Formats: sequence, C-alpha cells, structure tokens
Amino acid sequence: MTEKQRRVLVVDDEPNNLQLIREILNKDYRLAFAPNGTRALEVTREVQPDLILLDIMMPGMDGYETCRQLKTEPKTMNIPVMFVTTKSNVEDERRGFEIGGVDYITKPVNPERLKARVRTHLELKRHNDNLEEMVRERTRELELTQEVTIESMAAIAECRDPETGGHIKRTQNYVRSLAIQVKDHPNFNDFLKDGTINLLYKSAPLHDIGKVAIEDRILLKPGKLTDEEFDRMKNHTIHGRDAIHVAGNKLGSDSFLRHAEIIAYTHHEKWDGSGYPQGLRGADIPISGRLMAIADVYDALISRRVYKEPFSHTKAVTIILEGKSSHFDPDLVDAFMGIQEDFRQIAMQFADFEEEKEALAKPYQP
Repeated sequence: MTEKQRRVLVVDDEPNNLQLIREILNKDYRLAFAPNGTRALEVTREVQPDLILLDIMMPGMDGYETCRQLKTEPKTMNIPVMFVTTKSNVEDERRGFEIGGVDYITKPVNPERLKARVRTHLELKRHNDNLEEMVRERTRELELTQEVTIESMAAIAECRDPETGGHIKRTQNYVRSLAIQVKDHPNFNDFLKDGTINLLYKSAPLHDIGKVAIEDRILLKPGKLTDEEFDRMKNHTIHGRDAIHVAGNKLGSDSFLRHAEIIAYTHHEKWDGSGYPQGLRGADIPISGRLMAIADVYDALISRRVYKEPFSHTKAVTIILEGKSSHFDPDLVDAFMGIQEDFRQIAMQFADFEEEKEALAKPYQP
C-alpha cells in the first residue's frame, strides 16, 4: 500500500479545523471526516481507516469516550488514535494516553509537525500489520505441520488394520463432539478450552499408533485372543505412548503431541480401576483418555470386524449406558446420551461398509 492509499479519519466538530487538516494532509492521504464521536464510530466501521485524528472537546460523545469505544471493539481496537486538541493540561494528555491514544498534539496545529507525526504512526502501523501477518502465516505453517505429522503417523497404524479405514475419522469427530458437549461442565471447563479441543481432535487419530508394534498373528487374528495374546495386545498403549513421547521430546515438553501421548496411553483405563495399562481409577484418568474411551468403544461396537457383525446404534448406546460408573466417567456418559444422535450421524458419514450403514439406520430406541 502506498502512502496515498492510506486512509486517515479526521474527527472534529469545527469545520475550520477540518478544512485546515484537509489542506495539510490531502495531497498525501485519502481523508475521511466526521463531525462528532458518534459519526466517527460509524465511519470507522465503514471504511477501516489506518489512523484517526481525534478532537476531544465535542458535543455529545467527547474524544475520550470515542477512543474508549474504539479500543473495546475487535475490528477497531488496533487503529492508532492521535488526539488533536486545544486541551494542553498535562492531566488531559495523561488521560489520552491511558485510554489508548498513541500521540497527543495541541492546537493550533503546526503543519510540519502534524505531517511528521502522521507519517511516523502510519509507518508504525504498517510495520505492526506486517508483523501480525507474519505471525498468522507462521501459525498456519505450524498448524499444517501438526496435521501432516499426525496424519502421517496415523496412516502407519491404519495400514496395519485395513478394515478400519474410517475408524480414525469417526473417533476424532466423536471426541470433538463429546468435548464440546461438556466444555462448560465444572468438572471439565478448566481443561476443555477451544484450543485444547482442537488439539484433541487432531491428536485422536494416534490413539492406536502402538498397534504397529503388535504382531500380525495377534492384531489380525479372526478369533478370540488367548490370555497371553491379549496381554500382548494390551501393550499397544505403552508402545504408543513411547513412540509419541520420543517424537514429542524433539519438539519440547509443551509439544502438541503431549495430548496424543496421553490419549494413546490412557484410553483403555476404566472408571472403576479395572482397565489397563496402569489401572487408574476415576478422576485420576486424564480427561482426554476418558473422552477417547467412549469414542473408541462406541466405534468398535458399530463397526464390522472379522470376528463380529456391526451392532445397531441402539445396542451400542445401551452398552455405553450400562458401562456408566464402571467403564466410563458417569458425567461423560450423561453427556454422550445427550448427543448420541450426533455419534450416529458421524458413524453414518464415515462408515466403511454398507452393513454398518444398515445397522446404523435407526435412531436410538430406549
């Protein structure tokens, strides 16, 4: 953007003052004018100026209140405001800076001083805008890196079990849906902020990454596992934690993979302490693991496997309900019951086989 393309809004109730500033700045900038604070707010929303020159003593809403309102609205809070006023008292100037002004010029206006100050603040805004865009671009790059990393790791696990291609999509959507449902619950609201829910959604596909370390004779066995085989299968939670932990350490202790590590390690824990690998009980089980437990079990129930046909949605919901306070967090089961239809719709959307869609065709019938 060239200097001439930059827009400056001039706010003053005296026509002579508006005309004077027009003569000083008109050759270098696009100017807009407002005779009072109320109109200034309207114009600002319409044209988004790069800088505002604001008088203080105006009828109705004065300059201080106008600036205060500008700084409370997300769309206008970053527009720099220069006070241009006859009020020369030090206390008036201090107040102007306190409510968000970037400069304070007293009248009568010195043309060269005004030009220099305007040029300086527009240059600072241009610099800040560029920095903000660089931050946004870097954030987009980091988010893409997160997604590619997780999807690549999840694809490795998925290729070991080709019958569950939709399992990843379904479970991550279940987790997000359930997390959103309980994010305002007092037991969960400290943890389930919007950013955390987004990371849980991205991390959920890695919950079974540890299965890459399980032998095919066990992982793909069509019949019931022996006790020894089941003990071996249970180790996928430990293998998953360890694999993600190694990757996460490379990125630092606050890595986005920390949620994936916890999910992989704890999604088979049970509320009554009978789960694995640690036998955690109740609230000692991380919230992310508790969310994943319901998502994973529901999906296993409605999915076709080499050893079973898909269950109906009603049967799956009934089994989840029966697991309340034994397998699952009772508060999460209550929340699940409130959105069980959302689970059914997600399962239908990402179903792997026609018989799964057929089993899911009917809504829950108590």
